[in-house]
Amino acid sequence: MSQGYLRVQSFTSRLAAPVPGVAVTVTTADGEARRFFTDEEGRAPDLAIDAPDEGYSLDEGNTTVQPYATLDLVAEKEGWQPLTIRGVQIFACQTTLADLELVPADQGEARSLPEVVEVPAHKLFAGEGGSGPTPLTACPGRVLEAPIIPENITVHLGRPAASAQNVTVSFRHYIANVASSEVYPTWPEQALRANIHAQSSLALNRIFTEWYPSKGYSFNITNSTSYDQYFVYKRTIFEVMERLTDDIFNTYVRRTGTIEPYYTEYCDGRSVTCPGMKQWGTVTLAQQGRTALEILRYYYGSNIEIVRTNNIQSIPSSYPGSPLRVGSSGTNVAILQRQLNRIAKDYPFFGTTDIDGVYGETTAEIVRRFQRQFNLTADGVVGRATWYKISYVCCTVCTIHVQQRHPAHTIVPCERPSLYCNTVPVRSMSGQAQKNLRPCTRSEVFLL
Repeated sequence: MSQGYLRVQSFTSRLAAPVPGVAVTVTTADGEARRFFTDEEGRAPDLAIDAPDEGYSLDEGNTTVQPYATLDLVAEKEGWQPLTIRGVQIFACQTTLADLELVPADQGEARSLPEVVEVPAHKLFAGEGGSGPTPLTACPGRVLEAPIIPENITVHLGRPAASAQNVTVSFRHYIANVASSEVYPTWPEQALRANIHAQSSLALNRIFTEWYPSKGYSFNITNSTSYDQYFVYKRTIFEVMERLTDDIFNTYVRRTGTIEPYYTEYCDGRSVTCPGMKQWGTVTLAQQGRTALEILRYYYGSNIEIVRTNNIQSIPSSYPGSPLRVGSSGTNVAILQRQLNRIAKDYPFFGTTDIDGVYGETTAEIVRRFQRQFNLTADGVVGRATWYKISYVCCTVCTIHVQQRHPAHTIVPCERPSLYCNTVPVRSMSGQAQKNLRPCTRSEVFLL
């Protein structure tokens, strides 16, 4: 038996200020309870907790021994809403951070009901971790002008169409949370870095392509591993994940010659397989002495590079900010024309226009036909509603076009990042079907 550590700090909401004198009760799985208080800075000494030996979390074949200890934590202080976190995970030789964000109790109540956070079993041990499959297609031009590192990200706590809560957290915290939920903190540092790069790049791809806002959703990403990657709101995170995230949060993976963050699909490689990175495989490669970049290139190809940017800002929108109308010109008009011409392949009565970046009467008439078809005000002016409706329809017709051209059990990985020419994720295909992979033709890649 080894030991891990629990570090408790108490704060007001969003870590705005420390909350001193908070009574914290920690109860381990065997029923042992320890009680202590945070000091004037909201801190408490690290608490040593017995934990399974580190080897269990480094052994891919271990499916029976839980490689971490669990405990329940209760934080209480008069005038503040009690907070309970159940299932806090403690790994050998690692420090778990419990940053307790406390909320003032309602003045009219003697005592508020406690907030309860449930930390589920770690995905690597429970299974069903990894990311969602690479997107089927992306409509050319329906992206932001340049990749950004967002200050905050809004996460939908469920599948896209599910009635679930949206939460907004800092991007750094989001990545540290995903890393803590997806991989073990005991892994070699280069393996952890490779995984964090992949997790960050996947999220930045969703933001760059405006994947969910363009479909009418009010969030940037989900916590469903069927679509995106795992995130557990208000869970405790591991100190090593926070440290590495702080170092590389403003980096992303891309293919040479492109600007967009690459959709770095990944899976555990044990209970689930996929065409992307194998989480357990990163451990083996790191133990062989490979760097994070070498690990990423092993799985995603030799033309992968890691880019660092200081373009940190609030998440912008691809919508130009003001309506496009007759007389407008520039890149946004060219994007609009390209999308309308693609849609016209399925709606030929819309007609087509030259992609010259000039909003003339021909473009305006096509816009009016589109607006009438989709129950928008047919004024020939592309405001926010029309802009995103065109983006959504373009993406939809591209996907339908692909589905009709390829058998249901053949996946076609494209040369361009984030595009597939089929509808079936690799992980759901038979072994024989996975052998039928072939490259896209150029026309299939660009869907034009």
